[in-house]
Amino acid sequence: MHKLEKSVNNITRAILNDYEGTRTIDEVKTFDHPDNEDIINIIESLRRIVFPGYFRNKSYRVYTVRNNISMILEDVIFKLIRQISIVLRYDEKYVMLNDDEINDNAERITFEFLDKLPKIREYIETDVQAAYDGDPAAFNKDEIIYSYPGLYAILVNRLAHELFLLGVPLIPRVMTEHAHSKTGIDIHPGATIGKNFFIDHGTGIVIGETTQIGDNVKVYQGVTLGALSTRGGQSLRNKKRHPTIEDNVTIYSGASILGGETVVGKNAVIGGNAFITRSVPAGAKVSIKNQELRYNFDSPIEQVEKADLDPEENWFYII
Repeated sequence: MHKLEKSVNNITRAILNDYEGTRTIDEVKTFDHPDNEDIINIIESLRRIVFPGYFRNKSYRVYTVRNNISMILEDVIFKLIRQISIVLRYDEKYVMLNDDEINDNAERITFEFLDKLPKIREYIETDVQAAYDGDPAAFNKDEIIYSYPGLYAILVNRLAHELFLLGVPLIPRVMTEHAHSKTGIDIHPGATIGKNFFIDHGTGIVIGETTQIGDNVKVYQGVTLGALSTRGGQSLRNKKRHPTIEDNVTIYSGASILGGETVVGKNAVIGGNAFITRSVPAGAKVSIKNQELRYNFDSPIEQVEKADLDPEENWFYII
């Protein structure tokens, strides 16, 4: 036997022996696994339905868009029923059902979800408008729809959130983690987000599962809406761990707002890099104290003068 072949056989036997343990990673599931590629295709198909004039199949002419929607929808229905029927067995209440019963439930959930698409489109329209109104760098709304990572992350979250509310295991998280990988924006599908939500720049944003966000909220890059501590592990499941952000709040870059009892009141402004673990009253402006800067130069320079800054100025909100 050739030396290389012998080495491969030895390694194969060692790995197969290692599979015989009782660890989680040793478990061989008795049912199919969800297909990430199919789930991503579902997202892109739903994106075409939400924006029918923007992300259509280029093999079709413009005047057939309405007919194409029904074709896209049929494909989504087929794939979504299949994927939901697979993941339902992760839920204890479906484990004992036979294949026909699982399929019936998957079909019911799929159509309940698709009935939510007009509502999702209503909310996304407000998100596009919020991005346009809130970003002077936006050339037009087409630029936002085609290119803004914040809008993509919000869209995927709104789709995933409806599946999350319908009790679908795993798929909502696969969807939002796909958006996370594309945009750097991590929104748990359990997070509740109101209308007119604007994410500017976006990279590094984290929004936890039990976060509640009202209407007309604007969030910049690097913001964390998180939990105070996860040391309790699974004992914290289904408990409110993340903050509530009320209407008309602006949160600037690098701010961290933590804790399930933390409420940021209406019309509040949270300055960059603020670290907040208790509630903020409505209308408040929160900022960190100006830090002392030290300058080291190789050659003499003019004295740096100290200037008093007007607290009403926007200097501590610069993005």
